[in-house]
Amino acid sequence: MPIILPRDLPAWRTLSGEGITVFAGDQLPKPSSRPLQVLLLNLMPTKVVTETQIARVLSNSPLPVELTLLRTATHAAGHADPNHLRAFYRTFAEIRDRRFDGLIITGAPVETLPWHEVDYWGEISDILAWSADTAMASLFICWGAQAALQHFYGIGKRALPAKRFGVYWHRLVRPTAALVRDHDDDFLVPVSRHTETPRDEVAANPRLEILADSDEAGLHLVWEPARRRTYLFNHPEYDADTLDREYRRDRDRGLPIALPVNYYPGDDPARQPRVRWRSHAHLIYTNWLSHQVQQHEPQLTYAPDGARQR
Repeated sequence: MPIILPRDLPAWRTLSGEGITVFAGDQLPKPSSRPLQVLLLNLMPTKVVTETQIARVLSNSPLPVELTLLRTATHAAGHADPNHLRAFYRTFAEIRDRRFDGLIITGAPVETLPWHEVDYWGEISDILAWSADTAMASLFICWGAQAALQHFYGIGKRALPAKRFGVYWHRLVRPTAALVRDHDDDFLVPVSRHTETPRDEVAANPRLEILADSDEAGLHLVWEPARRRTYLFNHPEYDADTLDREYRRDRDRGLPIALPVNYYPGDDPARQPRVRWRSHAHLIYTNWLSHQVQQHEPQLTYAPDGARQR
């Protein structure tokens, strides 16, 4: 099914070139299933890259997905093109009265800061509270997962002795859960974190279920079925070169950074990394849409005259 994006968003051209069907909202053939409305709060400095990665992994849904982009109003993204933000992004004040089926909150480059030092923490808290009030399905990624667990349960984070960085093996803990349906027992996932969420604090909460983790990398996927919240601590959506770009960026800045684990063939940065996590990436997002977003929504279609029908 198509992914529905704002006209002229750079991801449109990229995904179309990959053979993915991309529409604007008014291009969807009628009659057609009502598009799932997904709101993406993109906190990453690499806006275009992240938009494209998330749109790509949402494109395998059995129903069309329309993506709305959200930015913070209380923080000016220093590395983002302001013209791009004005053209394609909305603020919370502009969308809070709209109905969405799902919310995604990305990671952010602030994980080493205490919560109160994040200048948009108040706005994030408001958005999380709103998501609870509207009872929409939510997917929180990396720092977004940590922020949501802090907001809803007071579960904190702790600093790692060194950046956890590379492609790590993970295992299923609850293989019968809908979110991990059809996953392999063991699978690879890109990881890029300076902090971690304590596993014991999550395991002690009866509302939270650990679905997948790793001896080396810690928590990967946590589920809160009663509230349709999914906490994804790593980055299956990453492109082949994302860890490479992070490694070279930090190295060129003189920051302490080791080679990403299990990433370059022969640990040689001159060699092209191979993607070994793509199928897992698409599967986790497709399962989220199918079993957390779509399953709770009435199946509406549009009649030829544009009237909504059941």
